[in-house]
Amino acid sequence: MDFRWDSKEHLRLGGYTLKWTALAASMAIVVGSVVAFFLWLLDQATQLRFQNPWLLYLLPLAGVVIVLAYQKFGGNAVRGNNLVMDEIHEPGGGVPFRLAPLVLFGTVGTHLFGGSAGREGTAVQIGGSLSSRIAALFRLPASDAQVLMMAGVAAGFGAVFGTPLAGAVFAMEVLALGAINYRAILPCLIAGVVADRTCAAWGIQHTDYHLGIFGISPTLSMDWILLAKVALAGILFGLASVFFAEMNHGLSSLMKRKITRSWIRPVVGGLLLIGLTFALGTRDYLGLGVRSQEPGGISILSSFVPGGVTSWSWLWKAVFTAITLSAGFIGGEVTPLFFIGAALGNTLAVLMGAPVDLFAGLGFVAVFAGATNTPLACTLMGVELFGGANLLPLAIACFVAFLFSGHSSIYLSQRLGRRKGDLPSGAQGDSLRQVRDAKPPIIDL
Repeated sequence: MDFRWDSKEHLRLGGYTLKWTALAASMAIVVGSVVAFFLWLLDQATQLRFQNPWLLYLLPLAGVVIVLAYQKFGGNAVRGNNLVMDEIHEPGGGVPFRLAPLVLFGTVGTHLFGGSAGREGTAVQIGGSLSSRIAALFRLPASDAQVLMMAGVAAGFGAVFGTPLAGAVFAMEVLALGAINYRAILPCLIAGVVADRTCAAWGIQHTDYHLGIFGISPTLSMDWILLAKVALAGILFGLASVFFAEMNHGLSSLMKRKITRSWIRPVVGGLLLIGLTFALGTRDYLGLGVRSQEPGGISILSSFVPGGVTSWSWLWKAVFTAITLSAGFIGGEVTPLFFIGAALGNTLAVLMGAPVDLFAGLGFVAVFAGATNTPLACTLMGVELFGGANLLPLAIACFVAFLFSGHSSIYLSQRLGRRKGDLPSGAQGDSLRQVRDAKPPIIDL
């Protein structure tokens, strides 16, 4: 028997483990605490807006303050998540520390006055900014700084949604389409778990979601008809993610071309949101959208109930969010994507005669999977949020949505690691911004 073993190799691995446990855990405690403070502020802002509906009329003015603050203090921080991703790909000057307070208070301001945005972008940028600062303080080499920033992304994501495993995989999967960077696997896992537990220790509670068990019958025989409906829904979830990403990028580009003064854009965007709110007769598409201001209103939670949304609720949330972010307000896209996916899943369930809560849950994670090209992370998120009994339909929906979202993304700094379905678009290593710019526009305003 030929048995070979190098003890030095495992000693080095032991030293590596101790080093990154100390670095990642210390950083994650800081990030988890800041994210907890952010989530508390966000909840207070939402409750204050619910209690004072007149705050919506100050949305244009709030947008001007946010944009001018970013112009004066932000520098390249306005690039948000794309800045964090570019810095991980090609280390340069680091992510500025000022990004953390700017994005935190900018997001809270957006939600306080009624902008439709999310919170993931804020948490990821907080994680990226603080981890970059810690790397600079310890004078880590560029390669170690990259790993710590990936762990920072995992910490922010895991803490803000209460999904530590999904946060760890998201940080490794989101950088390059079709390729996972396992170099930071241990630091990302440690950071995701520690940040989540730190956030919980501060008393932050995440929304509970409950699904029935649908994917497999008690006899362990699969419901093939149901799974076929899931696959069809996955295609539509993928197309919805393309629609949202392109509307967001296209509207942002249009506003920058047509409105050259940046401080005017939030005025226009704010007025549009106020006008749409009155035209629709509801405020359900403002803010995060996890819960509605009024009993019986439309929200993410109501999407899990038959009749809880209208057939076009998903579209209106997409429109409100695209206007908000394109106008210069600050916040993420992911929670609105949860809303869009869950509402669309509700609508598709009614059309297909499928379980509403299951399809709302599938849409919740699958539209996100398509929009960020992270099917594994989103499948894990579905398990962490909804339980593992429906793992198979969750995986089918996320994987199919990922495929049918093509080479689109809400993060244009993602790199092309592997093409989808042998599509000819782009070369390996190109950013998805380059891939997108090479496509002919369908509409050119």
